[in-house]
Amino acid sequence: MTTFASGTDTLTRDALTVLQPGFTGTTAPDWLLRRLGEGLASVGLFGRNIASPAQLAALTAQLRAERDDVLVAIDEEGGDVTRLEVRTGSSYPGNHALGAVDDTELTHAVAYALGHRLAACGVNFNWAPSADVNSNPDNPVIGVRSFGAAPDLVARHTAAYVTGLQAAGVAACTKHFPGHGDTAVDSHHAMPRIDVGPAVLTDRELTPFRAAIAAGTKAVMSAHILVPALDPDRPATLSPRILTELLRGELGYDGLIVTDGMEMQAIAGTYGIERGSVLAIAAGADAICVGGGLADDDTVRRLRDALVAAVRAGELAEERLADAAERVRKLAQWTAGVSRPAADASVSRDEVGLRAARRALRVTGDPAPLTAAPYVAALTPVANIAVGDETPWGVAAELAELVPGTESGTFTGSVAGGAVLAAAGERRIVAVVRDEHRHPWMAAAVGTLLAARPDTVVVEMGVPQAPPRGTPHIATYGAARVCGRAAAEVLAGVVTGG
Repeated sequence: MTTFASGTDTLTRDALTVLQPGFTGTTAPDWLLRRLGEGLASVGLFGRNIASPAQLAALTAQLRAERDDVLVAIDEEGGDVTRLEVRTGSSYPGNHALGAVDDTELTHAVAYALGHRLAACGVNFNWAPSADVNSNPDNPVIGVRSFGAAPDLVARHTAAYVTGLQAAGVAACTKHFPGHGDTAVDSHHAMPRIDVGPAVLTDRELTPFRAAIAAGTKAVMSAHILVPALDPDRPATLSPRILTELLRGELGYDGLIVTDGMEMQAIAGTYGIERGSVLAIAAGADAICVGGGLADDDTVRRLRDALVAAVRAGELAEERLADAAERVRKLAQWTAGVSRPAADASVSRDEVGLRAARRALRVTGDPAPLTAAPYVAALTPVANIAVGDETPWGVAAELAELVPGTESGTFTGSVAGGAVLAAAGERRIVAVVRDEHRHPWMAAAVGTLLAARPDTVVVEMGVPQAPPRGTPHIATYGAARVCGRAAAEVLAGVVTGG
């Protein structure tokens, strides 16, 4: 059993227990190990913490040597949002591709394989899946992270993902409650707002969360969004009406409630992370996620002290903090005691992810393979913060393996179309886009290319909202590495087993 440092009182331990901080580096810093000894129960991992599976396993072992039941959390959705494979791209397609296939057994298998890989590295808590219904095609932060725009489809795949992940012994954290799909603002930058009535929220946003709860999701993550129909004053993360009355009371959820990152500007820029953390726990949250951008001991100390001071000032009930801490410990006990499947080559390799990516492809027009090495032009938008700009995407690297001599370049802005034509020369052009419908410059560039070179192939690796253009037009429903591989196989005329 874990023992705590002497001199750490119950209130202080509880305040530490509800925090889920990140840190920098690929080994645990001394301050983090010290805080685990004082009562910290969770640690959040990001791409900056991961160099290889062996290194990650050594890191999690280092954490467990200090606290054997520590919750090691990660933001590993597969698809566009990957931390395990942040430098190479994911071996598993994301939610939108799985929703396009619409085979819940496949979704379960992909989630199980991903969970198996996480568990093998010592990670036991995944901030996934996204259960958001992407009803607004202009959504700048959800997009391909969603299974789709239909509530029932999102619900059945959310449930399949939860059960698959947890069958591998990794706790699922369904997000972003009560639903981030109908937003046009990224909560990393500002406060999004959803202006629909209660009936729409009930039928659309809440449907996947009901399915996740019925499937036994161990955690739910709150969204930093304002939903006036539910609470006109406070965002979901800070709202007793949304977290306690709706999620706990009306939906009957009894598991862990985790906040989205408190350093995101929707909270940090309005309430501040200290005040926001106090209000979140008071509202019904049990764990404070912080560390995507703030990852040091000073942050942990400030949040701990803010929670302790709020209890002592009567602003936060000590019983509420104690209840939150107990829910964290309860999940930690589950992860420590759950049986995990033994090593199995059928789930520890990439095949299920690549099979899923191949099945997700939608090809419009003549799929005749390339007859000579092409020029691949990636029309690159500004990266989604949740995705990050360090993860490679596209088809160039995969196509170069299949068609030697393939050349490539990255282009952006109003001059992109002309620049591609100049760079490509006489080579056939493969234009790779991401959410063409959201970027007028990108749509203009595609138009320029098709007007000058009608044989240009367009590969859409975001939400395929724009009408298909080009022959062929390939929609991958995501930009994971395996999605690029599947598209490259079509371009190269590679025959696969599906």
